[in-house]
Amino acid sequence: MRNFIFLFCLIGFYSCSTSKIIAQEDKNAIQVVLLAGQSNMAGAGNYDELDDSIKERVEKVANRVFISQSNTKQKPLSYYKNKPSKKYDFTKRFGPELLIGLTLAEKYPQKEFLLIKHAKGGTALYGAWNPNWSLEKAKEIEKGDKKQSWNLVKQHIDLINQNLSILKEKGKSFKIIGLTWMQGENDAVLEKAANMYAENLEKLIKKYRTTFNEMYMPFVFGQINSRYGVKNGAETVRKQMEIASKKNKNTFLIKTNTDKSWSDYPKHLDNVHYNTEGQKRLGIAFANQLIIFLEQ
Repeated sequence: MRNFIFLFCLIGFYSCSTSKIIAQEDKNAIQVVLLAGQSNMAGAGNYDELDDSIKERVEKVANRVFISQSNTKQKPLSYYKNKPSKKYDFTKRFGPELLIGLTLAEKYPQKEFLLIKHAKGGTALYGAWNPNWSLEKAKEIEKGDKKQSWNLVKQHIDLINQNLSILKEKGKSFKIIGLTWMQGENDAVLEKAANMYAENLEKLIKKYRTTFNEMYMPFVFGQINSRYGVKNGAETVRKQMEIASKKNKNTFLIKTNTDKSWSDYPKHLDNVHYNTEGQKRLGIAFANQLIIFLEQ
């Protein structure tokens, strides 16, 4: 009887203490955030337009926030260099990752972060981002042989695994704390793709969660407010996004306005891509929602 009572107490102690033990084990774990999507995830913010105070804050946390952008070079958080174009005549560009990293780092000053981002402009969830990718589907919606050959989910997962292997080689533990997604504009160009957006997004969420064995991994995504595509295509995708956010647990949709003033998330004159202020606000919104999930 004594042995039974001792065993019961031991099991009870272990059960009560498990969460604390896990918390202690994860105390020094690298917090990993996944980022994916098309051009508004790639980003068209101009780093030089940011207030000096924000730049100083970024520089202050850059020693513990690293980013991998479509390659395995884990660089300190900052802008990325890009060739100037007729549309954007600046070279220091950034997307949501900049303020996601900054906001999370300031909220958790004792933590280190790694952001792993893969974004390709002008790509669709129905095609290149399809978790059940096929050349047939890609050819239905993607323009050009190059984009039709892209299996972007596989590319991103491979990139994530490569980056996690680097952490393991350095003897560092890690925890994937969420996936942020900004995509959908190009699914509005094909009626079938627009109508299937919620279904395909649910499959995408499941793909990432099962691949990394994080069945409740937070998924935060932005609602598109583009104006191109087939008739009612963009509006259909917007509604499909709302359906997906209500149907899937641990997901949150960052809603956007459709009026051309873009007062919530400002855009460039092309009325498609978020400008410096828009990208800043978008990154903060993503990070704040991730924090809400983490604090639950």
